[in-house]
Amino acid sequence: MGPLKGYRIIEIAGIGPGQFCGMLLADMGARLIRIDNPAGGDRGVAMPAQYNLMNRSRPVVGVDLKEPEGAGLVLRLCAGADALFEGFRPGVMERLGLGPDDCMARNRRLVYGRITGWGQEGPLADRVGHDTNYIALAGALGMLGDADRPPPVPLNLIGDFGGGGLYLALGMLAAMLEANRSGRGQVVDAAMVDGTASMLTLFYGMLAGGLWSDRRGANLFDGSAPFVRSYETRDGGYVAVCAIERRFFAALLEALESDEIDPADQYRAEAWPDHHRILEKLFKSRTRDEWTQAFEGKDACFAPVLTLAEAAQHPHSKARQSHLSVDGILQPAPAPRFSRTPSAIQGPPSTPGENLQESLGDWGLDEAEVARLIESGVVQ
Repeated sequence: MGPLKGYRIIEIAGIGPGQFCGMLLADMGARLIRIDNPAGGDRGVAMPAQYNLMNRSRPVVGVDLKEPEGAGLVLRLCAGADALFEGFRPGVMERLGLGPDDCMARNRRLVYGRITGWGQEGPLADRVGHDTNYIALAGALGMLGDADRPPPVPLNLIGDFGGGGLYLALGMLAAMLEANRSGRGQVVDAAMVDGTASMLTLFYGMLAGGLWSDRRGANLFDGSAPFVRSYETRDGGYVAVCAIERRFFAALLEALESDEIDPADQYRAEAWPDHHRILEKLFKSRTRDEWTQAFEGKDACFAPVLTLAEAAQHPHSKARQSHLSVDGILQPAPAPRFSRTPSAIQGPPSTPGENLQESLGDWGLDEAEVARLIESGVVQ
């Protein structure tokens, strides 16, 4: 199943972006093995294995990498792998004897992915951090929120998953394609601060062209424009409008049954405060579901603001089967979609050590070897 069927990838367990990257690659059919720290370590918010959904589609094997035999096991796996990726701070894998030179000496075609917040070099390379820190330094956080309030902390979609996990997956796939031609692997340095900056390319162009102000609360896409923001409804719900083009703004006003705003004034910034007050009052006159019904069939760039549970039950999501239930746990389906080699959830999140013989046997270890590794405590 999946376009990556036949590829073998070693994932040195981490949280956030690397874990997300592993899920994407495994859902696309790559054969992953997730090497985890048996001691656990400080992994942020703890949760039972069955709910750690980003661990789906691949086995989890506990290996003590501080033991020479544990590092040796990973090196052995590298010999038959297409790629390995890790998310430690710079230098940690080298100290374990598992740096790029060590692993690629076993397999010159190996792609070696590295995901960090700050990158492998630079003044901040050794500094700790999390998503909010990286997007702050990259300039993204300072673009969010109202001008008279501190920037709100968004979900870690921007740094961890967008600028981190997705860029790591993209970089590794590109490097694996190149390795198929050249016969040589390479290191992929995916830094969340770099990926976030890359996603800001549009706004750097707008800034240079005088189309963007380098401050919050004064731009077209940051919630300042009354036709690009969310509004509260009578029942305490919210709706989102993004009617940027003139024809969509006209359709918005038509659905609102309002003649208080002249469509010709859409882009006149001096009128925005008045437009905002008018739209705020209008949207508060009905419930979220009533407005959803009123906008049905209208090309007005409108949507109700849904909760996670509501999103999964929306008719559009159900028609596209955007969510699946695996072992009774609702979760998003794999994305993107492929017409000929569809991705699939290969199985629920594994408990570390589950089906150990099968997991390592699939990578060439026989039962006696696995038993000896378990007995010595190297594999748990």
